[in-house]
Amino acid sequence: MPLGLIAKKLGHTRVYDANGVNIPVTVVLAGPNHVLQVKTQASKDGYNAVQLGFDDQKEQRLTKPLLGHIKKHNGVAVKRIREFRDFSKEVKPGEKVGATLFAPGDYVDAIGVTKGQGFEGVVKRHHFRGGDSTHGAKGFHRRNGAIGQRLFPGTVMRGMKMPGHMGQVTRTAQNLEVIQVREADNLLLIKGSFPGAEGDYVIIRESKKRPKGWKPPVAAISKKAAAKKEAATAAAAAKK
Repeated sequence: MPLGLIAKKLGHTRVYDANGVNIPVTVVLAGPNHVLQVKTQASKDGYNAVQLGFDDQKEQRLTKPLLGHIKKHNGVAVKRIREFRDFSKEVKPGEKVGATLFAPGDYVDAIGVTKGQGFEGVVKRHHFRGGDSTHGAKGFHRRNGAIGQRLFPGTVMRGMKMPGHMGQVTRTAQNLEVIQVREADNLLLIKGSFPGAEGDYVIIRESKKRPKGWKPPVAAISKKAAAKKEAATAAAAAKK
């Protein structure tokens, strides 16, 4: 995880680019993140990592072990703490990092917890078709039907799609483009949407598949198209 921040999802809006194209974006508060601890390969920790804290908190609301850990590294009381391994930016305890870690055009991954839907049936949870709603369908409209066997093996198979708790799981949305970085307000405007409700904490990290400096690959010209282009150029030269 080369670069990353703890952020808070604020909501959704839209912005317009230089060509007047409407771009839907998600607005996140991406700082300030306080650097609480820096771990190195040479230290007793044995690996490289940076521990960040986000969202100020009253000291009396933290446990004594956690508060002692924060004060040991001259940090401030925070609500959320997250460790980022192999942090590519050189920082020191006590410093602050924010939205300026990223720039417009960068790609990021957003990690959040999906909205909880409670206990749901198979039609909503697994997109089952459900039963007919016409005459003769007695009591079978949104049920899942038979789930087991008779003589052999006489049990419900593992992994059977059933009603149950839906949502409230950690998910990652990948390759999201940063549209704007508003340094004064520590805001990131990220194209599209990603898991989490408004006000939820999310992790914004550098995209694993599209790191800084990544550019879309140029489409290769086929041999047939190249030969056609060459023939057209030769014909134009012959006419002259």
